[in-house]
This record gives sequence, structure tokens and C-alpha cells, in this order.
Amino acid sequence: MKKDIQSIFKPHLMPKEVYKGGKNIPPSDKKIYKLSSNENPLGASPKAVKAMKAAIGKIDLYPDQTDMRLREALVQDFDGQLTANQFICGNSGSEVIDMILRAFINEGDEVIYSNPCFLPYSVFSRWYGAEQIDVPLLQPNYDLDVEGILNAITERTKIIFLTSPNNPTGTYIPKPVLDDFLNRIPKNIVVVLDEVYRHFADADDYVTALPYVLEGHNVIGLNSFSKTYGLAGQRIGYGYTTETIANYIRLIQKPFLLPLTSIEAAIGALNDTDFIAETVKTVLEGRKYLAKAFDELGIRYWPSQANFFIIDPPLPEMEFTDKMMEEGIMVRPVSQFGAPGKVRITVGNQEANEALIKALRRLMP
Repeated sequence: MKKDIQSIFKPHLMPKEVYKGGKNIPPSDKKIYKLSSNENPLGASPKAVKAMKAAIGKIDLYPDQTDMRLREALVQDFDGQLTANQFICGNSGSEVIDMILRAFINEGDEVIYSNPCFLPYSVFSRWYGAEQIDVPLLQPNYDLDVEGILNAITERTKIIFLTSPNNPTGTYIPKPVLDDFLNRIPKNIVVVLDEVYRHFADADDYVTALPYVLEGHNVIGLNSFSKTYGLAGQRIGYGYTTETIANYIRLIQKPFLLPLTSIEAAIGALNDTDFIAETVKTVLEGRKYLAKAFDELGIRYWPSQANFFIIDPPLPEMEFTDKMMEEGIMVRPVSQFGAPGKVRITVGNQEANEALIKALRRLMP
């Protein structure tokens, strides 16, 4: 029987959904404000840049064989509440997601997530042959469907992805809701709590994964250096969890995993408390400014705990995105994230925010 090479391809790897990141700023003679990728409105941490420059003279040498120096810096950042053995580092938060799935998922296992959400939860799960269970967030406020998730759990469920604040909606999971949920799920399920935007959350009942990890829950707090620290181009992220889970996942870490410049930049950024504080201040003030302007313009938006808003645009999403680009403003349509017709807009610095509102005023009917 004649066969070709495709006969040994894994069916679950064949193209379906493909994650596409935000576009880069195109060449242009006019000023373009990139409000499409949730990057830091102030740029990169100066201490991170200084540390990277100091490392340039050593890039002919292999970097650290492990991520231990960064893990020790993270222990300090978490005020010693966690040990170095409770952290897992990778080339971006996305790679940490990939490592978690690779460690726990066999073909036919189930992964639960809730659209609208970060697309790699589903795309990366497919790479390992997982059955993907989508329990959508509840309309109209994008609340977590706790009962829906609990009812979707089976003996094959291995991982549940939660996000707070959530990308692309900007909504969050209140502490009482998360308390109740974690107390009701089986003890052999890993909950990944993506908290990449945690620094921008100021709700009284917002909570990170930290207290649950300290209590021994099977929770992984997922984080990135791309947002608050301004290191999106360095592709570095981390997770923290119980020592049992972290030690297990690190069994599949490659040696020399992190580039030297990324390690130095991340450690430098963790020490740049002034930059972190100024970033958070800029985002929170920008969030208030944009919410007020959206109200005045009659644009429907969802209250955000992150550094972006999701809105109902005044035009069809792709037409709106193109029109805004003509105005020099890059925004992100999020149908791919499970929010058809919606557009995500990053909170920029004040200049960018004012340019956005001026463009919206020109486009409004």
C-alpha cells in the first residue's frame, strides 16, 4: 500500500486555529500609536536596559545552565513567601503554558478554558492531543461560569485555565468566587491562574494565586515580564506553584533555556521598583481618562482591571480597525479570542490616549 509522509503526521497537529500575535508598527511617515498589544506605555525598565547592555560583552558564552539566579530574584520579589523551588521560568508566559501542557497532557486528556480568552490555551492544548472544553464566560459581564466548569469536569480533566484579569475582556475573578471554586474541584486537577496583568488590578476583592499556593492548592500562578516590566521583546515569563508541581515541571526544562540578556534584564527589572510604580500609576490614570471619554462618546466598554479595554466599536470590527489605522492608531480586533465584533485597545501614555480619543471623535457617526 502506497503511503506518503503525511500518513505519519499527527492528526491533532493539522491546521485549525493558529495563534497570531499583534502586528508590529508598519513603516509610515506619520506618528503611529501602537495600542494593540498591551505593551508598557513607558517602554522598558531602565535598570533592565542597563543590565542587558552590561551583558552584551558576554553573549559569545553560554548563559546560565539553569534559571536559578532568576528564581532567587523572584523569591526576593515575593518577599520570601515562596522558595526558589516553587518557580518555573521560560521564554515568555506562553512557553510556561506549553511546558505545563507538555508535563501533564496525554492524548485524549481534557483541558477546560473559558472564551473569550488567550488563544494559546486552546491552540497549545491541541498540540498534545487534548480534548478542549470551552465553558464560555457568562454574558453580559464576562463572569466566570463556576457551575458550568464544575459540571464539565470528568475523570479525564487534567488542567483548567483561569485568567484574572482576563485577556481580552479586562474582567477579573473576585476572591469569594475563586475561593468557592478551588474548594470544590478534585485534587488531581491543575488550575493555571493567568495573572499576567495582576499589577494593574486595584479591585478590593482581587486576588492572585499566591494565597492558594501557600495553602497547598494545585494552582500555578502564570506571569510575564512583557507588560509591567516592559520586556516584551525579551520573551521571558514565569510561574509559581507548590514545590511538588514545580519540581515535576522542571524535569522537562532544557538546559541553557534562558538567554543571558533575558536573565539579566528580568533581574534588573525586578529591582526597578520606581519604574514599576510609575507604570502602574500611568495605566491607572489612563484607564480613568479613557473610561470617562468612552462614556462621553457613548462607546460601550467593559470595566477593566488590566492595561486595556474591550469595546463595542461604532463600526464593524475590521472596518473600525482599518479606519483607526488610517488615523494613526493601532487597535486589536478580538474575534480570534472568542469575542466576535469586539476590539481591544491598550491604555497608552497620555499622548497616545488623547490621540485615540481624537481619532474616535472623528470616526463617531
